[in-house]
Amino acid sequence: MAALVLVGLLYYRPLHDYFDARSQRAAQQAVVRKLQREQALLQKRLRHASSDAALAAEARTLGYVRPGEHLFIVKDIPQWLRRQHASRHAARRGHRR
Repeated sequence: MAALVLVGLLYYRPLHDYFDARSQRAAQQAVVRKLQREQALLQKRLRHASSDAALAAEARTLGYVRPGEHLFIVKDIPQWLRRQHASRHAARRGHRR
């Protein structure tokens, strides 16, 4: 009986370490898979951001225009929208009579 207990005690620590290392490995593999997915997403975003269409769109938001184009700055859009809405509303009321 004592020999069996001694064998059990001798195997406890290595088995505990083995299962602990196995669970840590699984956790690390999950982290690696997550990072690989994130890397793939970032690479896709980088390819899109460095495309000609994306660069042109960003340049337009910064106010750049292509040669031969004219830049028009439109002000008071909310006020214009209110006037448009009011004139449509008035036209509908006048059309019903």
